[in-house]
Amino acid sequence: MPSEPSTWYFTPFESRTPPEPVPFSARRELLYQTLAVAAVALGVYYLHWRWTGSLNMRAPWFSLPLVIAETLAFFGSVLFFLSIWRTRDTPSQPPPRSVNDILAEPLSEDRPLSVDVFFPTYNEEPELVRLSIRDAKRLRYPHPVDLRIWVLDDGKRAAMKQVADEEGVGYLTRPNNVGYKAGNMRSAMEQTHGDLIVICDADTRPLPALLEETLGYFRDPKVAWVQTPQWFFDLDEGVRLPDWLATRLKLGRVGRGAGRLLEKVLGPVKVGADPLGNDPSMFYDVILRRRNWANASFCCGAGSIHRREAVLEAALKAYGRQVEQRIQRHTEEVSDPELRGALATAMAGETARGMEFTPYKFHVSEDIYTSIVLHSDEERQWRSVYHPRVLSKMLSPQDLLAWTIQRFKYAGGTLDIAFHDNPLKLPGLSSWQKVMYGTTIYSYLAPLWTIVFLLAPIVYFFTGIAPLDTYDAAFYGHLLPFLVINRLAYMVATWGVNTWRGEQYYLSFFWLNLKALIDVAEEKPVKFHVTPKTRQARRFLGLVWPHLMLLGLTGVGAVFMGVRIFVSGQGDVAAYIANFFWSINNVLSLLPIIQAAVRQPQD
Repeated sequence: MPSEPSTWYFTPFESRTPPEPVPFSARRELLYQTLAVAAVALGVYYLHWRWTGSLNMRAPWFSLPLVIAETLAFFGSVLFFLSIWRTRDTPSQPPPRSVNDILAEPLSEDRPLSVDVFFPTYNEEPELVRLSIRDAKRLRYPHPVDLRIWVLDDGKRAAMKQVADEEGVGYLTRPNNVGYKAGNMRSAMEQTHGDLIVICDADTRPLPALLEETLGYFRDPKVAWVQTPQWFFDLDEGVRLPDWLATRLKLGRVGRGAGRLLEKVLGPVKVGADPLGNDPSMFYDVILRRRNWANASFCCGAGSIHRREAVLEAALKAYGRQVEQRIQRHTEEVSDPELRGALATAMAGETARGMEFTPYKFHVSEDIYTSIVLHSDEERQWRSVYHPRVLSKMLSPQDLLAWTIQRFKYAGGTLDIAFHDNPLKLPGLSSWQKVMYGTTIYSYLAPLWTIVFLLAPIVYFFTGIAPLDTYDAAFYGHLLPFLVINRLAYMVATWGVNTWRGEQYYLSFFWLNLKALIDVAEEKPVKFHVTPKTRQARRFLGLVWPHLMLLGLTGVGAVFMGVRIFVSGQGDVAAYIANFFWSINNVLSLLPIIQAAVRQPQD
């Protein structure tokens, strides 16, 4: 048996077990819906006042961009509330006994179900992939099943082939790397025959119950894929507040007692947990789960199971449409119908040979792209299912560089789809599906208004010009009810899920998402980079220079304006207080990503 690395940083966490999904509560959902409606009404009331009764028209260059940014952000909140409006989990069904249990038209000769497990890899450590293979070999199933595990190695490495051979699994490679991961899976589909395909990343460690809990959904012949939550088992869990106060701040018994008292009010609090904001529970347990009822939970790659028939059929239809469109572009100027038809026939074969057939779209975000293609098939009306229970474990980005590569890929890929294949224009998608996909796209436009929110207090601090006409009782009377109810609606909607770190990073994303938006607008190709799976002992201050600049300007500006007001007696105290607390929120959101840039791994 080959030797195994004994120094994996995640080895101490192997015994961790995934959290259970938040139990559904009809009462809590009704409360959320009530609060969401109230928040939207109060938001409209606030924005009406902002546009009609608060603008500082002595400085429209400042006042108008801010109120526009607030309006755009509010519209994003409305979309978010709609996208998580209700929870409807798909009822589970018993695992199919044979292939006929998942087919609309049964075969004359029934046979066991055939399942392929794909592990696409490029430059990941072969011994890391070995761990994933071994967990896949432990998959359980209550009926006979033809289970085959495949390593799809775009790195063409002898060491990776040796691991596959030693573990007794299939090893596939190809002469080129066209299409990156999507091309890798297309090549594998041409060489395999499974009825269902389990998509894993190189570090995806399937849990034994993956097949027996998910394959039952495919008894519905319209189900094209099932997505399960991704769970990072290596996240830094932080230090409990009582322990942190007692030991880190050296407050002893007093600190421990104060921490326990606070936890009785706030619930468990962990200091320093998840420094990179990697916890995906907000996305999976709230956002994706609540798209299930609208048949709009999209594929996220790893941890998903696909019906081969659906992927291939949708790809063939898309391929046919692309060939027709290309032929039409070259023949549309021919006025004679008979001649145009003859020319189209003559061009068909050559045009088809000159285009790639892509079961998984050659795109940096091939997973959501494939989801859109399948959901928009008007003839077949394919369905997706989100299964809320964690059935695999993965490794999270371990430093800011890896985190940046992953998030830039998400942002750039989604925006590229919006610019070039906008799902909102597809007739096959339902109205609710368009709302869900539109919400995802709109969220990546956030830097357009986030940058205004970050700069506004700074502009005020250095110029003394306020974006509002006045900060009086009318201002707080319109703003505070909206903020309070909006926050309560969000808290109830995300009950049981840790969201604070994610909220901080949402604001910190501004620079990364802005770069992605600019690149896509300039039609620069969004490149596919494999997210590093190992920790790097270095600092990444170059990735956060905009955040450092904003932090410095905010601090200096707050002091500068504070001296003018409280020492020199110049300026509006009410305006300073409002902008000071606004800047505190900005600082708290920027600090985590700066801390992540200088964080050193603790092995």
